[in-house]
Amino acid sequence: MEVKLLSGALGAEIDGIDLKKVTSDNFKTINDLLLEHKVIFFRNQNITPEEQINLAKFFGPIEEHAYVKGREDYPQITRLIKGAEEKNQWGEGWHSDVSYNPEPTKAIILRSLKIPPVGGDTVFSNMELAWETLDEDIKKIVVDKKAEHFSLGAGFFLDKFKYFESNGNNPKEYSNKHPIVRTHPETENKILFVNWTYTKKIVGLEESESNEILNKIFDHQARLDLTCRFSWTENAVAIWDNRSVIHYAIADFYPERGMGYERVMDRIAVMGDRPF
Repeated sequence: MEVKLLSGALGAEIDGIDLKKVTSDNFKTINDLLLEHKVIFFRNQNITPEEQINLAKFFGPIEEHAYVKGREDYPQITRLIKGAEEKNQWGEGWHSDVSYNPEPTKAIILRSLKIPPVGGDTVFSNMELAWETLDEDIKKIVVDKKAEHFSLGAGFFLDKFKYFESNGNNPKEYSNKHPIVRTHPETENKILFVNWTYTKKIVGLEESESNEILNKIFDHQARLDLTCRFSWTENAVAIWDNRSVIHYAIADFYPERGMGYERVMDRIAVMGDRPF
């Protein structure tokens, strides 16, 4: 097995593990790599939907999205399609997946099916390192506080995107409060658990002070020295610890400049637990 680091902050590309042949024995290796590097990548993994589902089940029960319909034949899998004529794609903006849920997602397994010749990279940022390097004065303010995360409603996930369908059971916008500094349930490391997309308010602070502090935190989270960037190829698989990272799907597609490409990915989410 070969492990190639993507940056000094997080991320590693793994060679020598066949995701078609995941067992309880080699899953421990995969999970240990994930806990160490926060996001891990595997290229040339022509796995079937059944094999992707099998891999996900080693991490825990599979979670279906609150708003968006899964594949007809595999409802556990959400197919993410950006049409060649579209500029927007799912996942723009820094976020942790479904951080607004009572029990936010534990891990994501994303497989690339069709990749443009240029564009569409994904950037990840290490939220354990973000907490360690956060300004001490801000740390003192937020260490014991909670923040409110809002789902933004079904329209956020459906209106801008042509190829997504409602799952027919969409709740209205809802929110949940989580610790700003959560503890990783496996490593016990501290994590800065807020994000630009869904976190809208620090509980117990006036709106102006809350906005000022959150904006400083969001700027800090996006520091390049906390990040790694992955350039997709077809049949690549990314697994990230959604508790420990935020990510940003770069939509550098410009159809009017001849840069309109289709991008197709299959996403599986693993159920998490309540942050503490």
